[in-house]
Amino acid sequence: MSEAKDCKKECFKSKIGGQALIEGVYMRGITTAAMACRLPDGTIDVEQWSVKNGKDAPWYRKAPFIRGCINFVASMAEGIRCTMKSAEKQITEDDEEEEMSKFEQWLTDKFGDKLVNVIMIISVVIALAFSLIVFKGGPILVGNIFVKFGAAETARPIIEGITRLVLLVGYMYAISFMGSIKTTFMYHGAEHKTIACYEAQEELTVENVRKHTRFHPRCGTSFILIVLLLSLIVGIFLPRTNMWLRFGVQMLCLIPEAAVAYELIKIAGKYDNIVTRIISAPGLWLQRITTKEPTDKQIECAIAALNPCLPKEGEEDKW
Repeated sequence: MSEAKDCKKECFKSKIGGQALIEGVYMRGITTAAMACRLPDGTIDVEQWSVKNGKDAPWYRKAPFIRGCINFVASMAEGIRCTMKSAEKQITEDDEEEEMSKFEQWLTDKFGDKLVNVIMIISVVIALAFSLIVFKGGPILVGNIFVKFGAAETARPIIEGITRLVLLVGYMYAISFMGSIKTTFMYHGAEHKTIACYEAQEELTVENVRKHTRFHPRCGTSFILIVLLLSLIVGIFLPRTNMWLRFGVQMLCLIPEAAVAYELIKIAGKYDNIVTRIISAPGLWLQRITTKEPTDKQIECAIAALNPCLPKEGEEDKW
């Protein structure tokens, strides 16, 4: 399905954001967050809970250049928690009747109700460690190889930047063909389309949502790509003679890179001009891989997740 050309332009920029889950969508509003999942029996299960966002958020989640890393890690943890819950909702009674392995039984006996939190923490640590090793250490190693075979030392940052970009785009493109990931990317598209429909101040119906764009400037995909591009610029000024020193300094630079990237995403989400379009362009391009056109049933899930998060009377939802 192609993007509709006659969809209504947004009337305002919403603060509501979200994430695709396993057979579902997570949305976070000003005072309420919700997740809606399509269960194996075809029904939609909706959970909602209170959050502190906007004016009620702690100071460190609002202070410019401090909030970037904190909000990113918090969003990642919340996203993993919701993803795990959405996966649990896909377990049928037949699956539950299967006998647990000795290891699964030991984990259950050891941690009990806290098992989900333990797995979430381990998942975040593993995901971060894997990302740092592959997207920071790997390109440095590739740069060393090129330099040893005759490439100019001044070309090292460019080689590393191109390697990171190829790794990121290649990884996203490769997994987009996997059945479960492709479905998740379709829910990602449904999430963006639903928010676009809401920002256009149209009624949240499947027909209205369907005609809107699946690309959004405030997407986490755009954030990751901006961090990558910033690391390319920063890499020009970092030590080049010692691989381990370069790797360590790059790790430290992740904090200010994420902080700046977050502020750029905020600006791109708030304003629409030539500068913000340039900022948004790389991320919107990458979203052609990380979002897919959703089905009507997936759009229904996204609408069900967004409805509880809509601002109450007196709440400010504009950037």
